[in-house]
Amino acid sequence: MRTPAAQPWAERSAQPTAWTLLAHYLRPQLQRALILGALMLATVGLELSNPQILRAFIDSATQGSTMDRLVTIAIVFLVVALVTQIASVAETYVAENVGLTATNALRADLTLHCLRLDPDFFTTHSPGELIERVDGDVGLLANFFARFVIHVVGNCLLIIGLIALLVQIDWRVGAALAGVVLLGLLTMDRLHRVSVPRWAAARQASAEFFGFLEERLSGTEDIRASGATAYVMRGFYERSRRVIGKDLLAIVVGSIGIQSAGALLTIGGALSIAVGGYLYLSGTITLGSVYLIFAYTQVLTRPIEQITRQMQDLQVANAGLRRVRRLLGERGSLIDGSHELPSGGLSVDLEHVWFGYVAEDPVLRDLSLHLAAGQTLGVLGRTGIGKSTVARLLLRLYDPSIGVIRLGGRDLRTVALTSLRDRVGMVTQEIQLFHASVRDNLSLFDTRVSDARMLTVLAELGLDEWLARLPAGLDSRLAADGAGMSAGEAQLLAFARVFLREPGLVILDEASSRLDPATERRIEQAIDRLLEGRTGIVIAHRLATLERVEQVLILDRQGVAEWGRRADLAADPRSALSALLSTGGQDLLA
Repeated sequence: MRTPAAQPWAERSAQPTAWTLLAHYLRPQLQRALILGALMLATVGLELSNPQILRAFIDSATQGSTMDRLVTIAIVFLVVALVTQIASVAETYVAENVGLTATNALRADLTLHCLRLDPDFFTTHSPGELIERVDGDVGLLANFFARFVIHVVGNCLLIIGLIALLVQIDWRVGAALAGVVLLGLLTMDRLHRVSVPRWAAARQASAEFFGFLEERLSGTEDIRASGATAYVMRGFYERSRRVIGKDLLAIVVGSIGIQSAGALLTIGGALSIAVGGYLYLSGTITLGSVYLIFAYTQVLTRPIEQITRQMQDLQVANAGLRRVRRLLGERGSLIDGSHELPSGGLSVDLEHVWFGYVAEDPVLRDLSLHLAAGQTLGVLGRTGIGKSTVARLLLRLYDPSIGVIRLGGRDLRTVALTSLRDRVGMVTQEIQLFHASVRDNLSLFDTRVSDARMLTVLAELGLDEWLARLPAGLDSRLAADGAGMSAGEAQLLAFARVFLREPGLVILDEASSRLDPATERRIEQAIDRLLEGRTGIVIAHRLATLERVEQVLILDRQGVAEWGRRADLAADPRSALSALLSTGGQDLLA
C-alpha cells in the first residue's frame, strides 16, 4: 500500500495571510534566512563606508598628505569595493535559493490540495486556469519570499544610517533628505493601495486566457475538423487584448510610484548639493564632506528605488496571493477515514442510497443491493441512468446524499482513501495516459512494482509483441493523447494497471466498448483470471458482456427496475433481462 501523503498545510490553515505564508515557508529555511539577513547588513555597512573612504582621500589630497597615505586609502577603497561585490553576489544566490525553495514547497502544497478536491471543483475550473494559479501566481510570490522583508528592512536601515551620518555633517542636510524620503514613502503607500486591485484583475484575465488556450489546444482535432479555427482565433485575440489592457493599466499605475520616488529623489539631491555648496563656501565643512553629501544622496537613490520596486512587486504578489488564498480556501466534502479494507475479495452493500450531482435532481433513488465477496454483478440501464455513478460512489469520488455504502463490511466513510484506492481497481472506456515511460504508465509511478511483474502481466494480456516493437521497451515514452497506440492497446494497458494492483474489487465501466471483437477475445481469459477470487462489477455496454456475471442489476428512473441472479432472471419470461435478451438489447438502448 502506498504511504499516505502528508496533509498539506493548505488544508490546515484556511485563508492564510501574507505573513503566515511567509512564516510557514521560511521557517524550514531559518538558517538561510539568517545568513541572508547577515549578508544584507554587511552590504549596508560596506556601502556606508565607501563614501567615507573617498571623503578621507579627498580631504587628505587637498591637505597635502603623503603619497603613501593616499595609496593606502585607495587600496582600502578597492578592497572594500571588491568585498561589497562579493557580498552582493552571495546575497543574490542565497535569496534566489530561499525564494525558489519556498515557492516550490507552496506549489507542492497547492497541487496536493487540488488533487484532494471534489470532482465538482474541476467542472468549474479549467486545467489551464489551475496551472496559471499553481505556477503563475505562485511564481509572483518568489520575490516576496526571498527578498521582501530583508530588502525592505535592510534598505530602511540603510536610509536611517545615511540620514544619521548626514545629520552628523550638518543637521540641515539630514533634515532635508529625511523630509524627501518620508514624502516618497507616503506616496508609495498610497499608490500601493490603488495598484493591488488592478494587478488582481490582470492576474484573473491571465488565468482566463490560459484556461481558454488549454481547452482549445486539447480539442485541436475537433476544431480543425469542424472548421472552427477562425472562431478560436477570434476568441484568442479577444482574450489577448483583455490581458494586455489589464496588464498595461496595472503597470502604468504601479510605475507612477517609481517615477514619483525618482522625481522626489532628484529634488532631494539638488537640495543637498545646494546646501553642501553653501556650507563649503561658508567654511563650515570641507570639500570631502561636500563630496560625502553628494555621494550619500546618490547612495540613497538605490534603497528608495529598491523599496519602490519591492512595493510594486508586493502589489503583484498581493494580487497572486489573493487568488492563491481563494484556491486554498476551497474545501472538499470528503473527510478521509482511518480504517483499512480487509484482504481478499470485498463484499459490496448499498443501503437505501440516494445521490444526485444536483441536489434537486437525484440520479440514484433508494438503491439497495448486496454482493457477496467473490461474486460478480452486471449493471444495465439507459445512458444517463446512473450506472457510472455507482462506480464513482464505490471509488468514493462522491459520498451518497442519503444511505450507506459498505465494502468488506466497512462504511466507506470510515475507510482511509489510500486503502480504498489500493483495494478497488477500475477500468473505463476513457483511458488516461501520461507523457511518461511505459513503466510509469503501468505502475502509475509506483517504484515498488518490479519490471519482471510488468513484463509478466503484459505477456498475459498479449501486449508483449506491442512492447517488443517499442524502441526502448519499458523505458519508451508514451504520448498523453495515445498517439501511436490503437484504442485496443490503450484499453489493454489499462487492464494491465489493474492486474498489477491485485485489488479486492474490480469495476469494469463499459471497458470493452472500444475493443474490436478480436481484441476483446484476447482479454476474455485475462479478465476471468483477474476476477478469480475477487468481487467484480461490470457496467455493461453489450449484453454478451453479462455472460460471466452471477447477478444482474437493471436501473431505471425510479431506481432498481430489477435485481437478481442472472440465470434466474434470464429463465423468467416476465423479467426485464429476459425481454432484453430476446430483443438483443434494443429496449435497453432506446
